[in-house]
Amino acid sequence: MIHPSRYIWSAALAVLAALLLPAAIVWAAADLKWGLLCLLASVLLVFAYHLRKLVALVHWTRDPIGTPTPYGLGLWDYVFANLSRRARVGYDQRERLSQALSRFREASQAMPDGVVYLSHHNTIEWINIAAETHFELDGERDEGQPVTNLVRQPDFVRYIETADYSEPLILRSLRQTGTTLQIQIVPFGEDQHMILSRDITQIDRLETMRRDFVANVSHELKTPLTVVSGFVEMLHDGLEDFSAEDSRRYLRLALDQSGRMQRLIDDLLALSALETAGPMEGEEPIDAHSLLRIVLQEAELLSGGRHRIELHSGPAASVVGAHKELHSALSNLASNAVRYTPDGGTIRLGWLADEQGGEFWVEDNGIGIPAEHIPRLTERFYRVDRGRSRETGGTGLGLAIVKHILTRHQAQLDVRSESGEGSRFTMRFPARRVLRQAVAA
Repeated sequence: MIHPSRYIWSAALAVLAALLLPAAIVWAAADLKWGLLCLLASVLLVFAYHLRKLVALVHWTRDPIGTPTPYGLGLWDYVFANLSRRARVGYDQRERLSQALSRFREASQAMPDGVVYLSHHNTIEWINIAAETHFELDGERDEGQPVTNLVRQPDFVRYIETADYSEPLILRSLRQTGTTLQIQIVPFGEDQHMILSRDITQIDRLETMRRDFVANVSHELKTPLTVVSGFVEMLHDGLEDFSAEDSRRYLRLALDQSGRMQRLIDDLLALSALETAGPMEGEEPIDAHSLLRIVLQEAELLSGGRHRIELHSGPAASVVGAHKELHSALSNLASNAVRYTPDGGTIRLGWLADEQGGEFWVEDNGIGIPAEHIPRLTERFYRVDRGRSRETGGTGLGLAIVKHILTRHQAQLDVRSESGEGSRFTMRFPARRVLRQAVAA
């Protein structure tokens, strides 16, 4: 490859020779005056050519990027070739940068976390879709606007103005009820900032549930434990002061409370096992009528003859699932009906099956449930009447266990009840879990 300076000197000498040769020929053929005139004319022609190429170069610099360079001879051909090569390199670099920027923007838009770029005046320079949702902003409309004019929650404004970003801000959105955001501001560039927002609503809800769960367990265990320890301490300090009948009565009460604690612990262990268990193993067809009869016998033992308990069996069929879990779910519903139905009431257990699937149902004419409580019945430790629930021996976890069991079987729990009119709890199973038996003609 020829060195640029050598090429330029070679081209300059070639032009000089092209100017002097005609002048020398004219001088030799005529005289000096005509030779000088010929030299002047040649210089003017070369000057005009260079001026024309300079004009073409100026026009080319003003044309759109990608316009081919002008055509030239000699030195201009070399200059235009180098400019063309440089333009191609610059164009390729711009294309690569543009593609990289596009990929970066696409990646930022696809992020589940919100991203907002702020200028040194805290005005919005760019915002992704997640941040638009978190703060209810519009990227095109709100670009260039101060972010504190658009998100006016005092905690957020104070967080930006104090400029202390060592800890993230937990912000409960006023625009989206129930939404909790974690806000982190990261300085970058020349006095610029990036706002990162993450929706932690589910995490916050789980943390609240954890705190409530610990508080509820502590409360549920504290009362019977206090009773047991009180009776034991009283008998220990003065057993001879009590008659045998009083001692037996106190011990019976303590035994009842310890049984209540045992039931609570058993339900907690069962619920924990359901929540942490993997996919069900060892599923088998379970005869619906046989399961109903087993639960019916348990309900009759629990009732002790205080209720009328009826069995309504539909078409013969089997439910594919875990026998222990389905028995526990149906037994929970039946025992609840016994506990919350006054003496002399009627309890019905039944099974139905059709092309859409099958369902176990438990119905009673007991005290019923007010409508506002029905959506929360499957929450842990949620009770419509706390005092009555404790008197009947309930732990507040039965329906939570039923819900988890049905979820593992792709089934649903339907509750219909009116205060004072009784209740009907239905466990609905999809058709793929119900094996209907052919009926002989």
